[in-house]
Amino acid sequence: MSVSEMFVALQGVLTADQDIREEIRKVVQVLEQTAREILTLLQGVHQGAGFQDIPKKCQKAREHFSTVRTQMESLKTKFPADQYYRFHEHWRFVLQRLVFLAAFVVYLESEALVTREAVAEILGIEADRERGFHLDIEDYLSGVLTLASELARLAVNSVTAGDYSRPLRISTFINELDSGFRLLNLKNDSLRKRYDGLKYDVKKIEEVVYDLSIRGLNKEAAAAAGAEK
Repeated sequence: MSVSEMFVALQGVLTADQDIREEIRKVVQVLEQTAREILTLLQGVHQGAGFQDIPKKCQKAREHFSTVRTQMESLKTKFPADQYYRFHEHWRFVLQRLVFLAAFVVYLESEALVTREAVAEILGIEADRERGFHLDIEDYLSGVLTLASELARLAVNSVTAGDYSRPLRISTFINELDSGFRLLNLKNDSLRKRYDGLKYDVKKIEEVVYDLSIRGLNKEAAAAAGAEK
């Protein structure tokens, strides 16, 4: 084979690879649009009246996730099944965003941390690497860290809306989350930097709780919670 023939063959491989990447990008763009729609919907909980509509917003968000599952099925067909990590960078960001959105919905519904397996089911993908297109552990953890930042914001807006017990519950949840992350030996630089931001979320929520304590509103919140029980 001549040098020119070798390079013609290489160009064929490059072209095929570029075609795959372009097909992936098209599906990812659609996924990003769906993620934006879910985010816009859930952002409504930060408004005063939004606290009353949380169940309805969560229900609508779950309807959007059915669209996500369909789009994920399309994405799976755009590249060879054994080359997940070769093209992973194309969908990493949107997948982390979708993890966050799924985790936010589950938290709003139950005030619990969604498992990686449950997120994978919501998104219509696998939890185990061996089974194909899956939810990478680091992508799951990145989405959970984004949830922490969102809950710090929700704690502040809860006080504005007159919901004084929610920040106390968020504080407990975030502290448990922080304790969980401390058990991990994070080697990924990007994930490590994201985790370093968690301490600021913890501090922000602690300031909200402290302010409630100074104003005596934490006792009012505790009394209200006791009355509900």
